[in-house]
Amino acid sequence: MLSTTPRTTLGREKQRAATDRAELYEVLDSALICHLGVVRDGHPMVVPTGYGRIGETLYVHGSTGATSLRSGQGAEVCVTVTHVDGIVLARSIFNHSFNYRCAMIYGTARPVTDPDEHLEGLRALSEHLAPGQWDYTRRPTRKELAATSVLALPLEEASVKIRRGAPGDDDADYALPIWAGVLPVVTGFGPPVPDPVLPEGTAVPPHILNRR
Repeated sequence: MLSTTPRTTLGREKQRAATDRAELYEVLDSALICHLGVVRDGHPMVVPTGYGRIGETLYVHGSTGATSLRSGQGAEVCVTVTHVDGIVLARSIFNHSFNYRCAMIYGTARPVTDPDEHLEGLRALSEHLAPGQWDYTRRPTRKELAATSVLALPLEEASVKIRRGAPGDDDADYALPIWAGVLPVVTGFGPPVPDPVLPEGTAVPPHILNRR
């Protein structure tokens, strides 16, 4: 079950709360970008970044010189992930909405210093974006690893909120001659675009073709 701390308990639209941890994993595993919220020099800062998950741990990465990563080390952070599945068009402007799936995770971000976990965290990030790419490409050098910071965030304190379905209009508005419904939002991959300097005849690897 998902946690029910004061920070993860919904105050409004409580019927949209998900309680199964499997729904948290689905939201995380099917998105590409998260937003990392930290406090830097007393001010809030939210940064979009890639991520990966291994079990009950979320990994984010960045340059060792990135102020967002330095501010998050050993500090309380908040990570959010959102899918927009549709624009909900109601009969009244007030009742317009989105169909969405979103997750919010709170916790203390732990700097990953163990070399093996550091490498596994980076592998999880790579495999989340393009499964199979880690084994296909050149591995990072010691210099590249030293220049890359990885933070680990436990998934202990998290909430998931989901809206699905048709618009909810006021009873009196259902008689209005106004079209209402859902405009689906679909995200997908297009055909791979090769680097212009690739040697002629370099084939697209199967794991990239299968990502579409």
